[in-house]
Amino acid sequence: MADTSWFESALNGLPRGFPQPAAAKYAPGTSARFTRHRTIFISDTHLGTRGCKAEALADFLIHNDCDTLYLVGDIVDGWQLKRRWYWTEAQNRVVAEILRKADAGTRVVFVPGNHDEFARDYAGRLFAGVEILEETIHETADGRRFWVLHGDRFDGVIACARWLAHAGDWAYGMALRLNDVLFALRKRAGLPYWSLSAWLKHKVKNAVEYISRFEEIVAREAAARGVDGVVCGHIHHAEIRMIGGVLYLNDGDWVESCSALVEDARGTMEILRWASPPQRHAMGSHGSGSSAGQGAQAGQGAEAALIPA
Repeated sequence: MADTSWFESALNGLPRGFPQPAAAKYAPGTSARFTRHRTIFISDTHLGTRGCKAEALADFLIHNDCDTLYLVGDIVDGWQLKRRWYWTEAQNRVVAEILRKADAGTRVVFVPGNHDEFARDYAGRLFAGVEILEETIHETADGRRFWVLHGDRFDGVIACARWLAHAGDWAYGMALRLNDVLFALRKRAGLPYWSLSAWLKHKVKNAVEYISRFEEIVAREAAARGVDGVVCGHIHHAEIRMIGGVLYLNDGDWVESCSALVEDARGTMEILRWASPPQRHAMGSHGSGSSAGQGAQAGQGAEAALIPA
């Protein structure tokens, strides 16, 4: 059982009721596009940390609506908040927008991860219109069944050496702080966001092998359960690919890639990468909304890049 006393104390200290998000404001000369999806999956937002791209996430939630919103774990970073309380107005807007969607009739399902494992003690309950589930099955518009879970149970470090996981979390946080410094310098030079930590992960052989091994293990377990695919988070690596006859989908994160997985009315899945509001305004109408991925078969998955590479 996770220690939830700190979380309950924090809830009691919050102001009653989150403020309703203000109407979205758009820069002159840009088109305010609003996209409707059947389903949206987001994870690894790590609210409560400095690395969370809360401004971009709030902007994404304002501009994208859905029938069902899955929060696939590590939404709130309990590890960090237990060490030091950190919460910004932008993070407040993210929570407000999620609750607004629930109030407006969107089904919101929260599948906790390892960083917000405290919420697993509340599995099966409804909190402020949000369903809390350990895991679930999502059925797409074309009838396919996808297993939805965070994925940390398949991480050997989490399962066998939690102290090492916490040490890695600290190192990862330092890399994200370096990201912020680098982003500030690139912004001054007129360059788009680029993630140092993501680049390091993809250049280090062990990290690449870890990601591949994780994906294969999760896909193999999904196949054993007889489902058509699996949707997870945890490793901060957005991906859509077939593994042994199972469609593996990872929705990415909101500390590096600012990505979400979305399903349209036909059941087609794609990854959206969302630019921050200033970047989207600078990019004009081409920097927002949804676009079809190139070379993907209908229903198999696509990727729409909405942020400069």
